[in-house]
Amino acid sequence: MTTPEPIRRFIEATNAGDSEAVLHTFTADASLTDWGRSFQGRQQIAPWNQSDNIGVKSNLRIVRIAEVEGSYRVRIAVKGNGFNGEGDMTFVLDGHRIASLVIS
Repeated sequence: MTTPEPIRRFIEATNAGDSEAVLHTFTADASLTDWGRSFQGRQQIAPWNQSDNIGVKSNLRIVRIAEVEGSYRVRIAVKGNGFNGEGDMTFVLDGHRIASLVIS
């Protein structure tokens, strides 16, 4: 399956360490849930990005991707100064942006 553009841009921006580009992959009112911690809108996602994503130099690689009932379940391999290993990210898209991201 071809990786949808917003997901591809999120991964590329993360790997490049480009916080502004990461934030602009999300809709203004997007939600992000990271193992039960919830963040609403870009203003709340920005600190998460600094503490849990770019701030710990995350490098993401897609292991597999599947479309499931209007969302995309992506198995991600993560390396960096934070979590290292594989995990699942479930994306809901709204046009060219991410409306929801759940990390589990």
